Amino acid sequence: MLPLQVATEVVDALAAGQPVVALESTLISHGLAHPANLEVARASEAAVRTAGAVPATVAIHDGRLLVGLATDDLEALATAPTGSVRKAARPTLAAALAAGGWSATTVSATMIAAHAVGIRVFATGGIGGVHRGAFGGRSGATSRATLDVSSDLEELARTPMAVVCAGPKAILDVPATLEYLETRGVPVVAVGQEQVAGFYARSSGIRAPLTVPDVAAAARMVAMHLGLGLGSSVLVTVPVPAGEALAREEMEAAVERAIEEAGRDGIAGPALTPWLLARVAVLTEGASVRANIALIVNDARVAGELARTLVLTRS
Repeated sequence: MLPLQVATEVVDALAAGQPVVALESTLISHGLAHPANLEVARASEAAVRTAGAVPATVAIHDGRLLVGLATDDLEALATAPTGSVRKAARPTLAAALAAGGWSATTVSATMIAAHAVGIRVFATGGIGGVHRGAFGGRSGATSRATLDVSSDLEELARTPMAVVCAGPKAILDVPATLEYLETRGVPVVAVGQEQVAGFYARSSGIRAPLTVPDVAAAARMVAMHLGLGLGSSVLVTVPVPAGEALAREEMEAAVERAIEEAGRDGIAGPALTPWLLARVAVLTEGASVRANIALIVNDARVAGELARTLVLTRS
């Protein structure tokens, strides 16, 4: 049984049938530096509230999964010494709980906790997925198959929720990620455009398997999918706000260069993703960071609207 500690506000909202949105915490501990991390965490929670839902940021502290962080908790996580906060995903969840101290939850761990308490909507920035070269061929870092596939994808296949994001992270093999999700029975829905959202860019250049014109239509699809009891999530992709988006060509050029440099310098394994994202930030002179901040808050807002609409659909 999961050792859960659920905030009173979240308990009350769920009991009353009010909309609640889960938020991950790795962006606080591993995604952005202080004070930007705390500012974005607060802005994300505020965006959920503005949309008419209750935010529930998830993290681990002293052996308990916290669903809904108090103000002091957010500050403690955001200001924890570098390297002191673990990252918890499904494969490392038990180790994180056993270790004590703070751990931040990735997509998979956040979904596990949120689903356990009855939250149906989760907002994140970009999902993990199939890394370039995971199944062999050109990768930039190696010519051998690495089998580097994020546990996010398996969690989407096994935990029924609506997951709102700006698409797979730009450093990934996006076509392979979409194929993997299709194989595992996860619908991928683009809101307001025909292409899957492109993380830093508004479009990935890849046609979405499913499209809907607005959040209301997305809510109807999500309600139907969850009601069928198929066991998987729905991945809802929304584009980064236009004012902070990178041109797709600029994003792709920066990512390609970063991957080539990683291969040259022998960077691989768990260190690869944070290194690539940091290098892309340098290559784009900070534009990717601004896009990342904008998309995180926007995803939270859309998730709040989706959660509210789902509640209205049920009533």
